[in-house]
Amino acid sequence: MVAPDIQSALVQRLVTTQFPQWAHLPIRSVARGGSDNRTFHLGDQMMVRLPSAAEYAPQVEKEHYWLPKLAPLLPLPIPVPLAKGAPDGEYPWPWSVYAWLPGEPATVGQIANRSAFALALAQFLTALQQIDPTQGPVAGPHNYFRGAPLSVYDAETRQALALLGNRVDRTAAQAVWDSALQSTWQGAPVWLHGDVASGNLLVCDGHLSAVIDFGCCGVGDPACDTVIAWTFLSGASREAFCATLQVDTATWARGRGWALWKALITLVELLPKDPVRADEARRVIDAVIAGHRSSVSG
Repeated sequence: MVAPDIQSALVQRLVTTQFPQWAHLPIRSVARGGSDNRTFHLGDQMMVRLPSAAEYAPQVEKEHYWLPKLAPLLPLPIPVPLAKGAPDGEYPWPWSVYAWLPGEPATVGQIANRSAFALALAQFLTALQQIDPTQGPVAGPHNYFRGAPLSVYDAETRQALALLGNRVDRTAAQAVWDSALQSTWQGAPVWLHGDVASGNLLVCDGHLSAVIDFGCCGVGDPACDTVIAWTFLSGASREAFCATLQVDTATWARGRGWALWKALITLVELLPKDPVRADEARRVIDAVIAGHRSSVSG
């Protein structure tokens, strides 16, 4: 199936046809709306979110069912769906209307105190992990196996290492990966966000104000939710995050593995075409290698 051209005119037609009570509201594209879904302002208080490909469509039903149940139990706002749109002849998948959450995706310059930001995030993830996971969505294709054993990406990681050759410290990276694979989650499944990245963390007035995009949420091993320690935090903020998010050393090792996997495949993709973003992937690789060495020597 050819992906539809998701533009404001399509969104306006879908809203007008299916939710005429909102037909008068202006629609405009969100500046930083992500790639898995296309996001549009619907007036000033709502947004429309449409999957950009078939593989993201199952997340709509999951979010509509689970986010209203999770939201009251969490210390920060999360998206809560207001309405679910239906596919039609021009747009083939379900879609969502959400209340708009104020804030901007986190950047270092926006955060007043990075350690306080890290502490608030760790407290949020701790609260998420403490919610009853009964009947929660287990890891699978709907969330790219977040929460599953890391071995699901073993072949892809080894292929990336082979393709990169001497462009990375292959021996050190392999040691990180081998350490990550030495354990699996032994506890009961817990809730996880699945994509704790700076773009999914909103900041208002210098503080963490909301956590968005639960498309990869599920229940299982929470190790994947630790990757922000190496992708965005550093120094004192990383220490605050690690001290507050009380998981065992094996889970941190698997978290480094998750961060390494994503950075390696990203580096393979970006090296030929985007050296700036490729350098960011290298930085993450260097950070997880340093973290692994510190854990071994400590």
